[in-house]
Amino acid sequence: MRVGQGRFVALFLAPALALYGLFALVPYAQGAAASLTAWGGYSGRRRFVGLDNYARLVGDERFWSALGHNAVVLAVLPPVTVGLAVALAALTTVAGGRSGRVGPIRGAGAYRAVFLLPNVLPLVMGLVLWHFALHPRVGLLNGLLDAVGLEGWSRAWLGDPATARWAVLGVLVWGQVGFAATLLAAALDGLPRECLEAATLDGAGRWRTLRFVALPMTARTVRVVWVYLATLALDLFVVVAVLTPDGGPSGSTEVMATYLQRLAFGAGRFGDAAAIGVVLTLLSLLVAAAALLLARRERAER
Repeated sequence: MRVGQGRFVALFLAPALALYGLFALVPYAQGAAASLTAWGGYSGRRRFVGLDNYARLVGDERFWSALGHNAVVLAVLPPVTVGLAVALAALTTVAGGRSGRVGPIRGAGAYRAVFLLPNVLPLVMGLVLWHFALHPRVGLLNGLLDAVGLEGWSRAWLGDPATARWAVLGVLVWGQVGFAATLLAAALDGLPRECLEAATLDGAGRWRTLRFVALPMTARTVRVVWVYLATLALDLFVVVAVLTPDGGPSGSTEVMATYLQRLAFGAGRFGDAAAIGVVLTLLSLLVAAAALLLARRERAER
């Protein structure tokens, strides 16, 4: 690149980099600095305590419980959501044709619109609707169970420690599978039909064609969706705060983000909360780094 071109590019990048540094990097640095202090959050007085806040987290059972809940979501949400999204995307693009031919099922456009419905609704509105649907007395789910003679299955889905975590996880999958299916459907639509039809003519069948031809060709999109869901699994503040305020029954749905908020604005321990924020940031960076390393290894093997 010539010197003139480099200056031209730098001229356009400088404002974006300046804004990113001001509104992203500077707050991160301030949070990291606050994690080394004892601070009530509402005064300018801070006392430097070094790594004491981190040492306190190591011995905090509730922090480890919240971290464990995040780990469960991290282990379950991406594979379940991606699996369902792949099935839905395949049916509306390449695996729904008649007589084993490559093509979508009838009414694929309508199905795609239904998939996106959870993402059209404002997030909080959708969560409030689910909160009412899972209500133990007037909820839609228990009403349907009673209507089909399964009264014994009715329960307080968000009020029972045995079911609250899985109910929240189910709502998470519902909210993300349509978005993931839309991305994957777009990737499958972009594949050359000749390759897919050649595989089916060779006797591969629709599902083997999907597994051994289509999915490997959309690996980048699958990886992007997977990383997005993994980073989402480390947040979850809004979902948990709306569905199960105060961390659910017996803290069964408490995650690191809600525990951070509770420490900061409930207990006035902003230094400890900042330490949790640093841990969350590092975990998110690890997830992103793992995805980049995996992508680089795949490119090197080709």
